Amino acid sequence: MPGEHRDLTSKTAVYAALAGNLLVALTKFVAAAVTGSSSMLSEGVHSLVDTGNEALLLYGYRQSARKPDPTHPLGYGRELYFWSFMVALLLFTAGAGASIYEGVAHIRSPEPITNAVVNYVVLVLSFLFEAISWWVAFKNFRTTAGDRGYWQAVRDSKDPPAFMVLFEDTAALIGLAIAAAGVFSADTLDMPQLDGLASILIGLVLAITAILVARECKELLIGERASERVRDSIAALARSEPGVDEASGIFTVHLAPEQIVAALNLEFDDDLRTPQIEHSVRSLEQRVRDRHPEVVALFVKPKAREKRI
Repeated sequence: MPGEHRDLTSKTAVYAALAGNLLVALTKFVAAAVTGSSSMLSEGVHSLVDTGNEALLLYGYRQSARKPDPTHPLGYGRELYFWSFMVALLLFTAGAGASIYEGVAHIRSPEPITNAVVNYVVLVLSFLFEAISWWVAFKNFRTTAGDRGYWQAVRDSKDPPAFMVLFEDTAALIGLAIAAAGVFSADTLDMPQLDGLASILIGLVLAITAILVARECKELLIGERASERVRDSIAALARSEPGVDEASGIFTVHLAPEQIVAALNLEFDDDLRTPQIEHSVRSLEQRVRDRHPEVVALFVKPKAREKRI
């Protein structure tokens, strides 16, 4: 099914980012311990936070796949949106906050960088790991974007991990470039405060990324409608159903990337009897599910024909 394939590709990007960030975090922490670099320590924290973020996204996928029960009759689809929002908060607090704090502390109490070559080697390796993860995430996102612009695809996306991993990896690559500039300038000019400044800049990059991600996740968490294509298709199927004169008041909301609840008003032919109306509704439900398996619930409200003067 298309939805299952989309989930698989998104999870692949998350797994790739998880493996890459874990390797990068370990190498950065070793380098920070050896060289005393503030920006490298901030980069290590950044990668560690990203590793935790990917784990939370995978947990969100797992929780959102749970079956409906009496307590949650529409299922647990929004678990993915909740944990995605938590990732944004973690990126802002633990990632950006720790980096800015470390940078300020290093400016107030500067310490010279030792063995700067170690930092450069680690930065190159980290950039390589992050670039591989970024490319996997970018290919996945480019597939889902289709003919749309990338920013429009982010705004339209109902699958936060599809763009969150790309955002995080992009921020990581920018952060690595800033860290490299900070280490080089601090070592060359013998001004360790510049390394602290680089740490603050990395924190600001993370903060901006977190705000963008949180904004998109918030919209999905409070309820966002399905695409125009899906709504128009449901309306067309309803109007083509025998015995249906008009379909209106179409309402849709995403519970998860591949879980949609839809409702609409139907005006039936005046000559139809109750069994015929029931048959028409069942037929419409089946046709909608066949065309859009992501519609997990369809609610139909019969509407009286408006009197025309």
